[in-house]
Amino acid sequence: MFKKLRNLVIFAVIATLATVIVYQRYFWAGAARTTRTVDAPAVLQQIQSLQELATVKYTLQKVIGLEEEKVPFGSESVMMVVMAHVKAGVDLRALTPQDVEVGDNKQIALRLPSPKILDIYIDDKETKVYQRTKTWWTPWVPNNPTLEQQARQAALESVQLAAMQSGILSNAQQNAQTALRAFLQTAGFSSVSFTVSGQSK
Repeated sequence: MFKKLRNLVIFAVIATLATVIVYQRYFWAGAARTTRTVDAPAVLQQIQSLQELATVKYTLQKVIGLEEEKVPFGSESVMMVVMAHVKAGVDLRALTPQDVEVGDNKQIALRLPSPKILDIYIDDKETKVYQRTKTWWTPWVPNNPTLEQQARQAALESVQLAAMQSGILSNAQQNAQTALRAFLQTAGFSSVSFTVSGQSK
């Protein structure tokens, strides 16, 4: 009698263990299985971390001459050699979740802001006054203390125009798209497309 009871207990334990194993394998494991989804806000947060890669910097040197006519006659002039840096890029911080469209089959489409000049500044160490003169027959006319500052401002405007004519904005747009495409393909997207605000696809 005792032997039969022991066999029943062993059988019950084995049956219970088998039931647990089957449940874990086919039901519990299935319930614990997760599906990875990618939404626009999550992608956007990663994209905005690439801000510096979406820029391009030009370094330009300009010779700027500025002349001021004096009253009633005479003149004062300054000539400067100016070194300036122009930074342009796509402001990825301006992107919103509505600008990111995640599609099926690992596709993603981005609508990027238009590229723009982000910063322009003069390199003071490489900038110097080459020449400054005043007509010798007007010694009573004081020097204009702001003439050099006016020349620097003229240099900034000239450098910005030269950079834009050299294609800095298109280069910035290309840099942004190249950096974003490489990043998104590494993240698992097989198809990456872009549009630019104000432009057709």
